[in-house]
Amino acid sequence: MPRALGPLIAASIVIVGTGLTGVPTLTTSPPTAQVRAVQLVDAEISQGIADIMAGSGTPIPSDSYVEHVFDVFVKPLYPGYSPQPVYYPAGNYALYTGVKSLPLDTSEAQGTQILDNLITQQVNDGFDVVMKGQSQSSTIAGMTMTELAAQHVSSSDVSFVLTGDPNLPNGGLFERADGLTLPSLGITFNGATPSDLYPTTIYTLEYDGFADVCQYPIDAICDLNSILGIQYVHPTYSVDVTPEQLATAIKLPTMGATMTTYYMIPTNDLPLLDPLRAIPVVGDPLANLLQPDLEVLVNLGYGDPDYGWSQGFANVPTQFGLFPSLADLEKVPGLLVSGTQQGISNFVGDITSGAAAVLSDPSATVSSVLASPMAALSTMLSPAALLSGLSPNGIADEVTAVVNALSGAASAAYATLLPTADVITAVLTGLPTYDLNLFAAGLGSGNLVEALGQPIATDTYLLQLAAGFEFFAVVGQASTAVADLSSLIPL
Repeated sequence: MPRALGPLIAASIVIVGTGLTGVPTLTTSPPTAQVRAVQLVDAEISQGIADIMAGSGTPIPSDSYVEHVFDVFVKPLYPGYSPQPVYYPAGNYALYTGVKSLPLDTSEAQGTQILDNLITQQVNDGFDVVMKGQSQSSTIAGMTMTELAAQHVSSSDVSFVLTGDPNLPNGGLFERADGLTLPSLGITFNGATPSDLYPTTIYTLEYDGFADVCQYPIDAICDLNSILGIQYVHPTYSVDVTPEQLATAIKLPTMGATMTTYYMIPTNDLPLLDPLRAIPVVGDPLANLLQPDLEVLVNLGYGDPDYGWSQGFANVPTQFGLFPSLADLEKVPGLLVSGTQQGISNFVGDITSGAAAVLSDPSATVSSVLASPMAALSTMLSPAALLSGLSPNGIADEVTAVVNALSGAASAAYATLLPTADVITAVLTGLPTYDLNLFAAGLGSGNLVEALGQPIATDTYLLQLAAGFEFFAVVGQASTAVADLSSLIPL
């Protein structure tokens, strides 16, 4: 039921605080929320409203974020709608938002209340609504669907466009390990996004570590690739995905009645090899040598080694499995042979083209490598730089800077202890309970192999995931410490 906005160029953004200001006809906030007006993006007349939410660590989407995700993912499907950013806490303790921040479960609960109230009021005011979610806000979208349906909000008034959905029915981490709870981290693996409540379009990047998780975690190579996909693939929807790339998306098969359309966007490179690709000169050739064979071994963790995602129906909730089929395993030897040949061909081509580029102008290559270090060394050894800190005030300032930097670095190092303790607690308490549930389910179905094997296979992935969470937490705090200490280096 579209309605012109006319002179109402301002849209609403929900901000946690107190009181209500702004444009009350467009949004209703929780009792403890306030509203701030923001400019709509290039629209005075609207057929509907596009509520744009970001992922963990980004409570308020930037203008560039809103513009990008709207233009790429929403506008092609809902061309007459006007985008507006929506605030929610976006907390994700230890992983994205650091220590002493809001746990994921709490952030999701508050975000669901905010979005439910917002959409309900917008529909009551006569607007059609599409909500764009990413990562955590995709989880919130799924939780909000259930709330809206319970209030009998019509599916003709509300729709959703999601990216990087951790609750994707066949591939999302929160469905793969549905039922796992980690109270020490404030994380609940809460199952699949509903597929039959509201019109929904879900885009997933191949190897996204939250939305395209291996189905058979006994494949440890696939697990590691998936976990690195959290770092190298999952954050790129709002930055790197282009309309041209979206045009290559593959529509996934579904079963039975559904209101959701699922698309998989192919990814060119394995996240597993991205650290190797970061090495200058030799990184890319070595990665291209290894990728064809590694891709086969990674893809086997999804079943068919020809594809980097599960080949089952996209709308059917699918948890971790034990082993891929015999037919999938039989494909592997032949694919490894052809992959080896392809890798060698890629490597030779890269080395040949790289050598030609260096030989064409070797002086320029050497100059570019040496220029920056020599310039920095020249600056540091200049008399002015050496004598600038010898005044009493200068010495006092330097001592203060050193103390502050060391204090900040020590604080950052200490801050890693809390998430480390919570990750260890999650492994020692949450994981055994989940394993017992898997064992009981296997026995209940009369499958002793599954009862014994499923916990082992699942732990193969979850232990690597816990190590990944710890690594991300340590790296985050280490970067803070390095930044503090780098301030002591004269430039």
